[in-house]
Amino acid sequence: MIHLHDNSLALEIIHAPANTIPEYAAAKNRAWAAASDLRGLDQVLHGGFLYHAQRAPEALALTVGDQAWTYAKLADTARRWAMALLRHLPRPPQRVGVFAYRSTVSYAGVLASLFAGAAFVPLNRHFPIERTCAMIDQADLDALIIDPGSLAQFRQLAGQLQRVPPCILIPENDAADLQMDDPFIADRTYLRQCDPLERLPARSASEHAYLLFTSGSTGRPKGVPISHANVLSFIKTNQQRYRITPDDRLTQTFDQTFDLSVFDLFMAWNHGATVCSMPAIQLLAPFRFLRDHGITVWFSVPSVAALLRKQGLLTPGSLPRLRLSLFCGEALPRSTAEAWQAAAPHSVIDNLYGPTELTIACAVYRWDPNSSANQCVNETVPIGRLYPGLKQLIVNDQFEPVRFGEEGELCVAGPQTFEGYWRDEAQTLQRCFTLHEAGGRDLTYYRTGDRVRQLPDGNLVYLGRMDQQIKVQGYRIELGEIEGALSRLPGVVAAAAVGWPRDHGSPTAITAFVVGRDVDPTALLGGLKAWLPAYMLPKQLYVLDAMPLNANGKIDRTELVRRLAADEIPQRPQ
Repeated sequence: MIHLHDNSLALEIIHAPANTIPEYAAAKNRAWAAASDLRGLDQVLHGGFLYHAQRAPEALALTVGDQAWTYAKLADTARRWAMALLRHLPRPPQRVGVFAYRSTVSYAGVLASLFAGAAFVPLNRHFPIERTCAMIDQADLDALIIDPGSLAQFRQLAGQLQRVPPCILIPENDAADLQMDDPFIADRTYLRQCDPLERLPARSASEHAYLLFTSGSTGRPKGVPISHANVLSFIKTNQQRYRITPDDRLTQTFDQTFDLSVFDLFMAWNHGATVCSMPAIQLLAPFRFLRDHGITVWFSVPSVAALLRKQGLLTPGSLPRLRLSLFCGEALPRSTAEAWQAAAPHSVIDNLYGPTELTIACAVYRWDPNSSANQCVNETVPIGRLYPGLKQLIVNDQFEPVRFGEEGELCVAGPQTFEGYWRDEAQTLQRCFTLHEAGGRDLTYYRTGDRVRQLPDGNLVYLGRMDQQIKVQGYRIELGEIEGALSRLPGVVAAAAVGWPRDHGSPTAITAFVVGRDVDPTALLGGLKAWLPAYMLPKQLYVLDAMPLNANGKIDRTELVRRLAADEIPQRPQ
């Protein structure tokens, strides 16, 4: 969080050297960071960035490939783009789409949207065109910011949109590259000549900072709006835990359509640190990148670490400089945590948990090499305890609170809970409920759909999705238990289980998949018999070179089922 004890700070004029930002140096006597610009910084997500752009303008804010951006340079660029948004729209923008992928435009576009008083809406050119069209239409965008790599896809999908946003920024292209009559197009020449926005629009903590889309059971993406207050509560809690400083260098392994990317950006920028964007290909062997960029904070989905382990790259002592190693997005296998701890002996390892609706993460567990292995359930690391200020309920199928130690669905309330799905009251009513507390206040709980149980010490363990529990031959089976049993077996790096085959939509058996090193499918099935009853044994077991992953890096079980249905599995089952 930002603490401003001296209002005179707001009047300070920061001077950047001419060779850093020519435009900035030429206008160095213009106090575009006026007093009104710094009031209420603790109420908005971008406040910390503005503070550090004044306090340490030459500090490094971002690296993308071989490009390095100081706080002053990035702030100046984002202010110019924000000015273009405000100048060419009939009203202040409410939502701005950032159609860009791991590029300078994708990061500056987020800041420009916030500076203009809008919520940013990340879009991804690696998504199917139909999905991106649905997201743009549902978001009802006022503007789009597009990088060069996404421009070709935008040309393809523009004709399918219900409405093309009235203002489009193409900061690294010429207007001729996007020949459209209706929207105003601000190209690179225009944006370079545009004056920086001097005073940013006032925003309240209750307004939206971003709008993300998650998968919906109906096939239609669900919009999740997150307010400034939601995300600032998250940042405050995490800063108390991790103490990020300007000396830290944070990875950016996530696509920006994955809300974990918000942690990287604003935990860094709100505390004067540097974000180092990693090309996706470098996740396959990140060691040189981490060394060259002096990375101190690693954050990824566990699948990345599991893949490094499978390839034999996660060797003891191979990550000596890490201070923090954070994992989130899916269950963290015990074996992966142990291998990472050996590779990063000086690092703290935290397993974070939380759905998008609860703002990035809402619970955390710290790995202890001496005791944590005994707390793992189904070979997965506990998800720990909820953040301070959040409240939990664990309920059974009848929606009644369970007794301590019994399993049930986790429901969470508190300052990180979103207000409800974007323009979808019916879906909100399905996933949220309000309870009148004894103190006289009403609390809205979000139903996570995740099955959990409390350990004797109060830590929560994740048992799988509510919808991962299936019935086969009358037996209720938790697929996570099968995956955990497979993960125990020698050589197995990743495991997934699905209900397959299916008869009229209902599973009649279980099919499992593993990724591993020198694994024998027959031996694996034999090994499972020591852990599982006969009715839980997979009917088929496939060994894959790699698990299919969704855009967020999680195992894509839907894709596994699709491949089974289409007979696209590359080897015969055992």
